[in-house]
Amino acid sequence: MHIHDFDALRWVTGREVVEVYAVGAARGHEVFAASGDVDEQTAVLTLDDGTLATVQGSRHNGAGYDVRMELAGTDDTLVVGLDERVPLRSAEPGVAFPHQPSWPGFWDRFTPAYVAEMTAFVAMARGEAPSPCTVDEALAALLVAEAADRSRREHRAVRVAEIAEAVAPQAVSTLQEAGA
Repeated sequence: MHIHDFDALRWVTGREVVEVYAVGAARGHEVFAASGDVDEQTAVLTLDDGTLATVQGSRHNGAGYDVRMELAGTDDTLVVGLDERVPLRSAEPGVAFPHQPSWPGFWDRFTPAYVAEMTAFVAMARGEAPSPCTVDEALAALLVAEAADRSRREHRAVRVAEIAEAVAPQAVSTLQEAGA
């Protein structure tokens, strides 16, 4: 459920994920439980410099479509994706936010991003530009996703290098260089 979040986390921080502890539950749509999957998930990720990151997701939010990244540090907190249509409601009296209807789904929320992505893809396919997404970056995000899934299933923290050794031995040297 979070491979794009893992990819974005790596891109925003410039760091590699070295360990994941994930939990999840099938609380809504029965199809997920029947297939051994979950629709609610939370993970704690340790980055190669010791930074901790959390990822939380739900496959359904009755209030609307919500995708945000919050970066909280010792000096400040920054939110990416906080706009007038995010489906947040305050419990404080007199606070009216958001002021517009919530995003109904991913297509409505990310149309400009999808258009830019397709434009870049066509330029790459025509040989006019290199691919902005490397195979190594895709593999790194996939290894984090696999570590999260194994962690959830086995109820333990999983090092990304453990997954790399099992499914992508060629990636091990890259991860070792990153301190994983």
